[in-house]
Amino acid sequence: MTRTIQAIEPHTARPCGLEQARVIRRRLLAWYDKHRRELPWRAGPGKPPNPYHVLVSEAMLQQTQVATVLAYFLRFIEAFPTVRDLADAQEQAVLRQWQGLGYYRRARNLHAAARAIIAEHGGRVPDNVPDLLNLPGVGRYTAGAIASIAFGRPAPILDGNVARVFSRLFLIDQPIDTPQTRKTLWGLAQELVPTRRPGDFNQAVMELGALVCKKANPSCENCPLARECSALAVDRVSQVPVPARHKAPLAVHHHILAIERNGRFLFEQRPADGLWSNMWQLPTAEDLTIKATASSLTAWIESRFGLLARKAAQTGSFKHQTTHRTIRFHLWHASIKSGRLRPRSGVWRRLDHLDDLPLPNPQHKAVAMIKDR
Repeated sequence: MTRTIQAIEPHTARPCGLEQARVIRRRLLAWYDKHRRELPWRAGPGKPPNPYHVLVSEAMLQQTQVATVLAYFLRFIEAFPTVRDLADAQEQAVLRQWQGLGYYRRARNLHAAARAIIAEHGGRVPDNVPDLLNLPGVGRYTAGAIASIAFGRPAPILDGNVARVFSRLFLIDQPIDTPQTRKTLWGLAQELVPTRRPGDFNQAVMELGALVCKKANPSCENCPLARECSALAVDRVSQVPVPARHKAPLAVHHHILAIERNGRFLFEQRPADGLWSNMWQLPTAEDLTIKATASSLTAWIESRFGLLARKAAQTGSFKHQTTHRTIRFHLWHASIKSGRLRPRSGVWRRLDHLDDLPLPNPQHKAVAMIKDR
């Protein structure tokens, strides 16, 4: 059958007809029933979902793939089985369970959300979008996911997988990050989410994007919506969605100081705001240029900690990528010859006794490099 397909414009109000919506829902839910993955936070067929598990999983899945989240989710739920357990925990304990997963603001927001649920909602995860949006760290997507998956509310969602599926399905031929395109995608999500099985439908769209309608090498021959796909009809699947326009990451240089005294190394806690807030690290100079010298770093140690160090020696370097920065970490070693550590400026630890200190990924790598040395 030959069809004439036109790309919809970002300002189009209702690009999806009622009959087309019914077909999409029916085919997608049938596919999901057959191909859905068994995930620890996902309720089995006929079983009620656990709203707390949905809350935790959605926090972890933000900007992180399912395969990475699996082990972290199980470990986190073992440590904090209920929302009250999480609310009663210390932030450092929460960060320790999260370390390695990255984007640590998610952990602090999840912790704060648990406390808000206890204080303001009687220990029950809110079952509606407005109340969910008032929880720390919960945005429009997360609120829609929790409301639909945990409570069966017909709330729309839009994440990267959903945006890709809808962009191809309706041939949205504009950069995916523009306000008008996002408005169109949210409009589609609202129109398509059914009143019956809305949580399954939302998960089905995400599942389709993760398993079939992938960014690279999509399996169009296995797609239950192939006959409805406008991009496939005109052989433009590889061109849609149109990539977002991102600024190039800022290149910066940080210097990690492995400051040693009698086999123990100095660790400090990061500030309460900014990147990796409240986590621990080997002292890291972020205000020095790439041209930092052994002398300038030795002076930095004395100025910051009141310790006199022998001449620092560079022992290696590595690169770490964040969303907005490409950080080149330069690792230095310096042993202390005299001086007393200023109060509340750090702790001395052996490298095999760090379990109670949540460290960001670059610091784990630095510790491993020191051990190898």
